[in-house]
Amino acid sequence: MSESSAEAVVAATANAAGAAGAAGWRRAGIAGAAIGVLAAGAAAGVAVERLTVGRGMRKKARLALDATGPYGSLRGTPGRAVADDGTELYYEVDEVEAETPAGGTPPEGSASAPRRRRLFGHKTPAPVTVVFSHGYCLGQDSWHFQRAALRGLVRAVYWDQRSHGRSGRGRSQAEGVPLGIDQLGRDLKAVIDAAAPEGPLVLVGHSMGGMTMMALADQYPALIRDRVAAVALIGTSSGRLAEVDFGLPVAGVNAVRRVLPGLLRALGSQAELVEKGRRATADLFAGLIKRYSFSSRDVDPAVARFAERLIESTPIDVVAEFYPAFTEHDKSGALPAFRDVPVLILAGDKDLVTPGTHSEAIADVLPDAELVIVPDAGHLVMLEHPETVTDRLADLLVRSGTVPPANVGGHGSTARQPGR
Repeated sequence: MSESSAEAVVAATANAAGAAGAAGWRRAGIAGAAIGVLAAGAAAGVAVERLTVGRGMRKKARLALDATGPYGSLRGTPGRAVADDGTELYYEVDEVEAETPAGGTPPEGSASAPRRRRLFGHKTPAPVTVVFSHGYCLGQDSWHFQRAALRGLVRAVYWDQRSHGRSGRGRSQAEGVPLGIDQLGRDLKAVIDAAAPEGPLVLVGHSMGGMTMMALADQYPALIRDRVAAVALIGTSSGRLAEVDFGLPVAGVNAVRRVLPGLLRALGSQAELVEKGRRATADLFAGLIKRYSFSSRDVDPAVARFAERLIESTPIDVVAEFYPAFTEHDKSGALPAFRDVPVLILAGDKDLVTPGTHSEAIADVLPDAELVIVPDAGHLVMLEHPETVTDRLADLLVRSGTVPPANVGGHGSTARQPGR
């Protein structure tokens, strides 16, 4: 995409927004859709769709897709942690399902189990807890397929990063303090202290979630050394994100790098108008989200719509305040903290946001790690190829001694199903 074609996308959007009427709508439409310069191809696809499918039909299709699958419907026991700046962080815990022994005696600790005295002060060791950290503009529900497959088999904690999902708006950011990845590492520590204060840990992170884990390791190396049993880094990066080209030609990348930081700041300062603009240009955003989330053509439309809903739910001012942290992110020096535990590094081969080369760079520092590059996969690999991600996670849990060898079922699939 050339700079002139990028400008053409913005100009076309401006004309469409201007036709809507009010100046406020026009400004919101232009600002909200200007991010579309990242994907002229997606915009062109939307333009073709506009000629063949009416807006009312597209709205009905979205509503139908929203009702199609149970994606994001799994819930656990809720809890709240408090970050060092007072921000409330929401998490949920899925506990291991207790099994009744063959003789029919309920497991110890259940309501009908007989009381047993503890001798010499010994207590049952704390179980392993698998902590899932999600990516930028997502939420804990982005782990839907992995959560469904592992539910009841392991103790798991799913949390929403600050200003995402059900967590509170970052207090420091609301007061004008710039966000850094180090803050996210401290947030993760607060969640661990609240939800899993003792016992072994397995850390799983996607994209920004993986960076959050690196920041945790950088600031709390003793926690990693003493408690972490395994690590999974999915579609993430240890640094040099400012060099990512987003699949664009050099001219397009240079244009985006020049305008995007200032554009996002402007959008964040006009959040209410921009949110109206985002709704008005929903078709453009849908095409953009699909391009940068998935690679394969047979992704279930309901899953694509689920990803769209997750990303749409992130307010534009939050999008704006998090973005600068990624260009400054460099945690390659923290990676050696993971050398003594089993590590899974996994990425999509067509990830345009955190390319597979970034996972390979992490593997260079962690040569004993398992490196998996998933064919025909984009950035949201855990939604696009959930069976592959879940299989590799299950294997990691077995290798680390977290769970006994077993067949983890119910992976789910994003491929189109017969009859849909």
